Amino acid sequence: MRVVADIPHPEIKITLLSWNGKYLIKLELGPFEQTYKVSEMDVAGDEEVKTWLDQEFLQQCMEQFLTMRKNLHEARRRHSV
Repeated sequence: MRVVADIPHPEIKITLLSWNGKYLIKLELGPFEQTYKVSEMDVAGDEEVKTWLDQEFLQQCMEQFLTMRKNLHEARRRHSV
């Protein structure tokens, strides 16, 4: 697995990786992680993938992180003794 780029963002750690013929867009916030895989054959290169990381995409990812946190807390609450 090769790190193509670390993309600066004030809240989310964003890493673009290349592995096994795919680009992986890895986003991390606290204990949560989202990974998006794209075939290298479907894009012109890593610069194209970077353009996808616009404000709208990152806002939707942030909302998904909040949903993930809510889901985990609700599951823990349901099963706490």
